Amino acid sequence: MIALCMLGCVLFNFPVLALFNVPATLFGVPLLYAYIFLAWGLLIALMAWVIERRD
Repeated sequence: MIALCMLGCVLFNFPVLALFNVPATLFGVPLLYAYIFLAWGLLIALMAWVIERRD
């Protein structure tokens, strides 16, 4: 869980966010917003997977 927290800090910090801050869209959604929601969903899925494996 600590590693996932660190991954979240990296994914939502300046250098990585700057890569997606471009004037482009993905299915009509700005690329930065699409990245944030996809990364957020990925972190939630990874946390659920880790918690389920621990039991």
